[in-house]
Amino acid sequence: MPDAILDDISHRRYNPLRGSWVLVSPHRTKRPWQGQQEAASKIELPQYDPSCYLCPGNKRAQGDTNPKYDRTFVFVNDYAAVKEQQTEYESPAQDGSLASRLLRAESTTGKCYVITFSPDHNITLADMPAEIILPVIDTWTKIYTAHLDPHSPLARAAKPTTLPPSTTNGHIVDQPSQQYRYMQIFENKGQAMGCSNPHPHGQIWTTTSLPEEPSLELGSLQRYRREQGGCNLLEDYAKLESEKGERTVFENSSFWAGCPWWATWPFEIMVIAKAHKRALVDLDQQNKEDLAEVIADITRRYDNLFETSFPYSMGVHQAPLTGTNEEIEASHFHIHFYPPLLRSATVRKFLVGYEMMAEPQRDITPEQAAKRLRDCGGELYRRKLR
Repeated sequence: MPDAILDDISHRRYNPLRGSWVLVSPHRTKRPWQGQQEAASKIELPQYDPSCYLCPGNKRAQGDTNPKYDRTFVFVNDYAAVKEQQTEYESPAQDGSLASRLLRAESTTGKCYVITFSPDHNITLADMPAEIILPVIDTWTKIYTAHLDPHSPLARAAKPTTLPPSTTNGHIVDQPSQQYRYMQIFENKGQAMGCSNPHPHGQIWTTTSLPEEPSLELGSLQRYRREQGGCNLLEDYAKLESEKGERTVFENSSFWAGCPWWATWPFEIMVIAKAHKRALVDLDQQNKEDLAEVIADITRRYDNLFETSFPYSMGVHQAPLTGTNEEIEASHFHIHFYPPLLRSATVRKFLVGYEMMAEPQRDITPEQAAKRLRDCGGELYRRKLR
């Protein structure tokens, strides 16, 4: 157990994955709250909504019609953040001027997908049993595989995929026009996290650039591997946390899930592969089933915690689509869950002031958060109300 005094005093915790620090102020949980409160979410949606752009058979915003899909459905985002084709841009020559040193830019192209998790409009991952989440993981794997650099060592581990350019089950995915550097798989759940459509879905963005957050992590993973003689930072960390237990929320044979030592968000969770898995293509069938079990368990606990449809942003971090052998081998498959709720279904955490100007800060300790999440397992609360 960590020193009990850490539950009462301000202290900083180091995040070796990013090379950064977070300020922990557990005594602040006693302060009264008179700030903004979110409305508690209510699940009163129909199974099918004729006005939803993501429901089977409906027209999307740009006029295309969704197929009558029965599991997952993937299509190119109608309002993509990056595009495959755009006007070329060349950075001005590095002539030593102030402008060339301080006003830098580079063009980035890519492709963005939307993936619906289910044809049902009125459910979330928390409502879905592991066997229904498994097709989501299979679809992630197929899309990732289809965009891999054929010369990457990961391509040798990948099983043949029918995506793309198959239209199996209505998927609308064409062959990538170029080799992308990175693929970010993520989900924004709930209005508090900017989700504009309640239909269960996530997104997949591929870009020619390596985004900043995965880049920071990859740098730390590479340094640890070099300094520790080939050991993997997150594999070691998952082993340590599994042994200690106080920040563990759930684990099975393949994955550890818990509130990391350095967590910023109140009920932040990391899901980490216990063995060295570089990316989705390294997961065997048992690993995938275990991952589906973890996702089902964590999202259900989130909803049970405050008896609300718990908002969060979730993202998969894994090896880049193309990179050096060192980058690929140092990568380790893991998932981040960043939920904003702090004290109840209506009070959220804001990263403002000190967090924006100095460093991240949290009130409740990760150990306290993990205990609360461990205590709210079991059946999804909504089912008890029916």
